[in-house]
Amino acid sequence: MPNFKLNRMEEDIKREMTAILRELKDPRIAPMLTVVRAELSGDMSYCKIYVSCLEGMDKTKQSVKGLVSAGGFIKRELFHRLKMRKCPELNFIADDSIAYGAEINRKLNEM
Repeated sequence: MPNFKLNRMEEDIKREMTAILRELKDPRIAPMLTVVRAELSGDMSYCKIYVSCLEGMDKTKQSVKGLVSAGGFIKRELFHRLKMRKCPELNFIADDSIAYGAEINRKLNEM
């Protein structure tokens, strides 16, 4: 059975994380970093946040290191913006889906 509250909270986390990323001033975090998706556990205590960068996987991994070091600030901001009872533990995961999609688009345009 689908859990609509969980899906709605995942979308809210994704939207707010995108806004929070724009406010961070860490030089390790790429300016074109994008939140691909957020996966929230069933009890809402853990959240996997998949991020991707058009500049490649190396820049994405470097940005994840910056996000992990700013994790406390991000968690506090997310907690205050979403008015949650308990803020989930955030895990940032590098994803290469944007670069992969751009590569497929380039190959299709060559044809």
